[in-house]
Amino acid sequence: MHRTTRVALLVLALTLAFGAGQALAATGSKLESTVEPLIGIKYRYGGSTTKGFDCSGFVRYVFGKLGIDLPRSSRDQFKVGEKVSKDELRVGDLVFFNTSGKGVSHVGIYMGDGLFVHSSTSKGVTYTSMNDKYYAKRYVGARRILDDEAYRLLAVAVEKAESEASADGAEADEETDADTEAGDAAEETALNGAIGESGNPEPDQDGEQG
Repeated sequence: MHRTTRVALLVLALTLAFGAGQALAATGSKLESTVEPLIGIKYRYGGSTTKGFDCSGFVRYVFGKLGIDLPRSSRDQFKVGEKVSKDELRVGDLVFFNTSGKGVSHVGIYMGDGLFVHSSTSKGVTYTSMNDKYYAKRYVGARRILDDEAYRLLAVAVEKAESEASADGAEADEETDADTEAGDAAEETALNGAIGESGNPEPDQDGEQG
């Protein structure tokens, strides 16, 4: 095989590998890309920064990065948004637990596939199954913070969102500039209008052991 041919094949292989990596990196949602760097951060009572999180501090931090302000305590977060049944959970919903025996005292973010992410006293920020024995019997309920538009923008994988956007665009007039401006305006409106409110600055006092 000629040297030039080998070089050309090597360049092609590197290009394909790089492109595949970029494609994989582009499939996560904004919510996932916000959560992933936080995995493993230690639990810290009253913590609400990357130096350490308690459960509600973690949830408030994540949604704050997405432009949504939530109350500080899990009890107050349980009052926000719309009630949603366990069998209708979707990515971005908040899930609540009674770990203290005195009502809502722990909160996490549902991430799909039966998993929620939260700040655990023993493991720090981690993923846990909704079917985990400890949490399953202490589950209280869930609240939907993201409306449908905010959900599509923040919680749906980029690849899927782009596919849906392309399908919608095929049904509309071919006015690319107008569509782009409308999409930008819709995103800003969704983020600014997403449910959120300031809350109790006191940290959670939960008895969560998981």
